[in-house]
Amino acid sequence: MAQNKKTPNKLINESSPYLLQHAYNPVNWYPWGEEALQKAKKEDKPILVSIGYAACHWCHVMEHQSFENEKIASVMNEHFVCIKVDREERPDVDAVHMDALQAMGVQGGWPLNVFLNSEAKPFYGGTYFTPQQWVKLLLNIAEAYTKDRQELDKSAEQFVQHLNLNELKRFGLQQSQTEVSGEEFEELYSNLARQFDKKHGGFGTAPKFPMPANLLFLLRYYAHTENTAALKHINLTLHEMAYGGMYDQIGGGFARYSVDEKWLVPHFEKMLYDNGQLISLYAEAYLLTKETLYKDVVYETIAFAERELMSEEGGFYSSLDADSEGVEGKFYVFTRQQLQDLFGAEEPILSKYYHVTSTGNFEQGQNILHRRISDAHFAKENELELEVLEEMVKTWKEKLMEVRSQRVRPGLDDKILCSWNAIMLKGLADAYYTFGNKHFLQLAIRNADFILRHFKQGDRLYHNYKEGKASINGFLEDYALLIRALIRVYEITFDEKYLLEAKQLTDYTLANFLDEQEQLFYFTDQSAEKLVARKKELLDNVIPSSNSVMATNLYLLGLYFDEEHYQQLAAAMLAQVKELVVREPGHMGNWASLYYHQLQPTAEVAIVGHQAPEMRSELSSFYIPNMLLAGTESKSELPLLKDRSAINGKTTVFVCYNRTCQLPVHTAAEALEQLQKGNGENPKFPSL
Repeated sequence: MAQNKKTPNKLINESSPYLLQHAYNPVNWYPWGEEALQKAKKEDKPILVSIGYAACHWCHVMEHQSFENEKIASVMNEHFVCIKVDREERPDVDAVHMDALQAMGVQGGWPLNVFLNSEAKPFYGGTYFTPQQWVKLLLNIAEAYTKDRQELDKSAEQFVQHLNLNELKRFGLQQSQTEVSGEEFEELYSNLARQFDKKHGGFGTAPKFPMPANLLFLLRYYAHTENTAALKHINLTLHEMAYGGMYDQIGGGFARYSVDEKWLVPHFEKMLYDNGQLISLYAEAYLLTKETLYKDVVYETIAFAERELMSEEGGFYSSLDADSEGVEGKFYVFTRQQLQDLFGAEEPILSKYYHVTSTGNFEQGQNILHRRISDAHFAKENELELEVLEEMVKTWKEKLMEVRSQRVRPGLDDKILCSWNAIMLKGLADAYYTFGNKHFLQLAIRNADFILRHFKQGDRLYHNYKEGKASINGFLEDYALLIRALIRVYEITFDEKYLLEAKQLTDYTLANFLDEQEQLFYFTDQSAEKLVARKKELLDNVIPSSNSVMATNLYLLGLYFDEEHYQQLAAAMLAQVKELVVREPGHMGNWASLYYHQLQPTAEVAIVGHQAPEMRSELSSFYIPNMLLAGTESKSELPLLKDRSAINGKTTVFVCYNRTCQLPVHTAAEALEQLQKGNGENPKFPSL
């Protein structure tokens, strides 16, 4: 590329593809770090922090329009110390500056551009700016910084005070003195149900995000109540997402969100964290419903992740860009003419199946392939045998994949993140739990071992990995999501090393992240670089919050290891935010699932004997969302298994609730009967 003849800036030695994209900008970019912050102090210059990520469309636009422009760059270089941040590598830096922007009354988003004084305290910010707006803003801020410095510094101090506000105070929360209750659980559900889009599924209006944590909660709510409205909404949403353009009908895998309410037009980037969570969601929903569409989605999405996001070492890359050849979605869309040329006489039925028209449903006559009805319904409508249609669809997909493979591929963000890999690891483990497919198990074990080998050094984790090197200290999300995934990997393998790793990481987290006074965890390790504020993540967003995941981990590990203080802390964490969970469940979906676990005792199922793996797979083919499994083929020192052995040489199952066990049994059917009866509270398992 011609631009590489230019002199690179300080980003040239970074590992992030997003930062490297800016390494030949004429802007004198620095990565976030001591060198840039000291330079600002020494020269008494304001700092510009510009935050984005590789799959962000408007980040690229702003780069091309402004950061590649020599004149604009010279204004930036003259008046500011310019810092570029990859939000996925530094979620801590992103969180502080996003919070500052929202405190300024600006709606957040990326690209995120925030101006700080020389002490790294924010005083102004915004998101995307056109080149004209950007230059004007730069000059205005440079002038204000020399003429009204005191005013800006005063404003910065106020924002820093806001940033350091205790999160619980910010939401007006006090620790709840009341226990969880069935009435409050119903109130929580009805507050979430108000957000249902009953026509197209999902929550709210456009843009539509999948929000897996909310849907996983609804599955648990249905398991507890058998409220058919909840199940109807789950099925509507999962069908509409899988039929829409947000799901890649040809290659599998989901885009990040849909720009319309019908899930038709995606923002085409594909993120690892969405796909990992959606594998978990569709696998779990299959256990409940046995809906073949959900199985297809899981298999195709895993195939996509393995084919397009997996590294040779067994880690998963972060994302695929929305654009190829500078055009959004170009890799995925087709004109009707292209399909006529490819399929000839079969094109009319294919176009009917995928809703392809001559005018197109996207830009410039292009079509986003999508469906509206099931294969059985389509076959009947078009007087086809179902098996014949399925064979045709299989052939269409293979041919269209072949055509796509000749196209210029979307850009790949090839950094490997611990937290996102942990999400995919749990997805693979959940898929094996549900379907028993050995390939999923192999992928999961390979990925788990990759994570533990490359991200774990001593007793602590790193956040990112690229080209053999991990360089950023782990955040709470890395610990929380990995612990959660390792618990699941233990459940599908009964290999205790994974559970022991989970416990060791939990103890490290308790020692280095916990705010003892508030009984919640900070996002950063106590030994981490000090930013202007040390944040806590409470709200479940497109990824569950690190605190809600950690509370769930403590709850589960408390049962596995008979650790009373783990369970007490999990209950105290939920009590801190319970009021908000009930009031705003749309932003607290994963907390709501923990509420469910606290409401209904969890079944502790211990399996001992040489048939333990087979017995586990029999039990895991039923939807029992509040059960944890432990097992051994011989002896174990795990508290749930200690002093237990196979009776009369036969594999034996012990079903326990609240440290009280029922009579040992030798078949899955007998164990399921005990699980149905439950703890005298008659839990219902809809799929039995």
